[in-house]
Amino acid sequence: MRSSNPVFSRRGFSRDKGYANFNAQQQAGGPAAGTNPYATNPYATNPYAQDATVGAPAQAPARTGAMTIDDVVSRTAITLGTVFVTATLAWFLLPVDAANLGTSYGIGIGAALVAFVFAMIQSFKSKPSPAIILLYAAFEGVFLGVISSAVTTYVSAGAVPQAVLGTMSVFAGVLIAYKMRWIRVTRRFYGFVMAAAIGFVLLMAVNMLFAVFGGGDGLGFRSGGLGIVFGIIGIILGACFLALDFKQVEDGITYGAPREESWLAAFGLTMTLVWIYLEFLRLIQILSGDD
Repeated sequence: MRSSNPVFSRRGFSRDKGYANFNAQQQAGGPAAGTNPYATNPYATNPYAQDATVGAPAQAPARTGAMTIDDVVSRTAITLGTVFVTATLAWFLLPVDAANLGTSYGIGIGAALVAFVFAMIQSFKSKPSPAIILLYAAFEGVFLGVISSAVTTYVSAGAVPQAVLGTMSVFAGVLIAYKMRWIRVTRRFYGFVMAAAIGFVLLMAVNMLFAVFGGGDGLGFRSGGLGIVFGIIGIILGACFLALDFKQVEDGITYGAPREESWLAAFGLTMTLVWIYLEFLRLIQILSGDD
């Protein structure tokens, strides 16, 4: 099963009927399906395959240069730190007021497009590139800084702290639920989330097209009562993406993926957290009565 984030999908983190195998191609004479493609020990088996004698998962042996949770945490901190720094700079250097509104919005939208390009480049690369990932984070931060400044100026001074707190709460809640196994990431769960996400994105794209060519808020999916419903759905989808991301990180650590893969874990988590933050901002804007 592929991750919700295109970056994980390109790298081959996958599951098939509950067995993680990094989407490795099985070669003639190679290890049997379900074995760990990263382990140097040919007998290292799928950690999710049940041992018939003891009923416990068979654990693949650790190897040098493998990804650890510390690697994921440190890379994620660096990536999110870059987003925070550039967002703060954009907030103060690109004020969204009557005199600079057009310029600030133009730079913010341009930064979002550049960030999207870097995200796509990394998604199609065979190996993670820390430089590209950090460039994505930097430009994404500029966009978030401009949008956050605009919401603070024209909607509510407390919108940004509320959105940050909401994002942190969702992250913590999903992490606890995942560690307690209240959330089980299965193929069915993945299929449901991806189907819902595709439908959500398509509806938002159609709404945007109607808004651009017809004026107003298009079909009304991002304003009023309907906007509140879709805002909540967006946050729930973001929470589901986090669960998928946590699963990919867990599989990578269990299988001893190369340490460089931790950059992709950081990249995927950052994209998901940005999604949740933006959905919270939009929901707060609607609830504040400024559609």
